[in-house]
Amino acid sequence: MFNRKPIEERIAERQAGRSELREGKYFEHGPARFVFLFVIIFVVLGHLAGLVLLMIMDMN
Repeated sequence: MFNRKPIEERIAERQAGRSELREGKYFEHGPARFVFLFVIIFVVLGHLAGLVLLMIMDMN
């Protein structure tokens, strides 16, 4: 369509042009690491806050 390559070919070319990830590097996009860590910390703190809240409610 409109003289463009199929999406599969465009994705394959883009991936072929990327360099390999270095050993020990898991996130190729910098902000992805911060978003991942924020979500993990948010979930853990939310669970801890819920646990504390339930413990306080049970004491009464």
